[in-house]
Amino acid sequence: MKRLTQSLLATLALLSAHAFAQGLKYELAPNFFDKQPGDQPQGACHGGVALDKAGNAYVTTDTARGILVFSPDGKFLRAFGPSKVHALEIREEGGAEVIYAARPSEHEVIKLKLDGTQEWAITYPEESGVCKDAGGFKPCAVTAGPDGAIYVADGYGSNHIFKFDKDRKFVKAFGSAGPEEGKFNTCHGIALDTRGEKPLLFVCNRNNNRVEYWDLDGNFVKVIQKDLRMPAAVNIRGDNAVIPELQGRVTVLDKTGGIAAQVGDNPDAKQRANYGLPPDQWKDGITNSPHGAALDKDGNLIVTEWSAFGRLHKFLRQK
Repeated sequence: MKRLTQSLLATLALLSAHAFAQGLKYELAPNFFDKQPGDQPQGACHGGVALDKAGNAYVTTDTARGILVFSPDGKFLRAFGPSKVHALEIREEGGAEVIYAARPSEHEVIKLKLDGTQEWAITYPEESGVCKDAGGFKPCAVTAGPDGAIYVADGYGSNHIFKFDKDRKFVKAFGSAGPEEGKFNTCHGIALDTRGEKPLLFVCNRNNNRVEYWDLDGNFVKVIQKDLRMPAAVNIRGDNAVIPELQGRVTVLDKTGGIAAQVGDNPDAKQRANYGLPPDQWKDGITNSPHGAALDKDGNLIVTEWSAFGRLHKFLRQK
């Protein structure tokens, strides 16, 4: 009996240590980003953010300034076009960093250099036969596979994901509209997940309130987490994935798909997904409409909101 008790206590201690190791804690870094970048308000933002290798944050706006760039210490550096980028991803290609960006209102996906020079655009592939016309193509997000294939989540349009090869030639469209597994109700965010045995597409099925895996050939694999609050985007770095939920919360998942942390949870349902919520109703450390997020090299969270005024947060990972 004594030996059994000692074994049980050792097992419980191990499980407790494991749970503690998996639990992540974050704390708001108040007033981290310049409140008046370039001596003017940030302005309306649908809400996308990506980091370059130097740790600079590229934040989308719907204003004439387009994308705002902040240094790793939160100082405004510069701005460049275009405006109305919904989501963006920074990749390294040929030794240079480039931006892949989705612009639903302009019915295109574009590739930019970090100075804003446009290299190409992808518009609606008529041969897919999915949309009624080019105006029905409203891409929310874009990512690329290991072979350079491009995957476009047409969440505001056809509720399909379009696959193009590295030369931007249309390959296939997969998915369709619906609530059941294997279908989308606003495929709103997408990223390549290389943490497992094989690379998979991590898709935010926003209005179905779940995130899920699809393989690179367009086959549904499984649901990762369900019962989320409108998961809008995903950024993966190291072992973790950060998911801004439009309904007032940010969730961090570990590489098993388990919830490692939830940050900025807003208890007031009226403030969630509220584009016009005025700044005098904002609360420090509480999010309203998280729409884009990124993990920096230290595991800190940068979160941007869908907001008529523009709102940026930084949450510091606690040791």
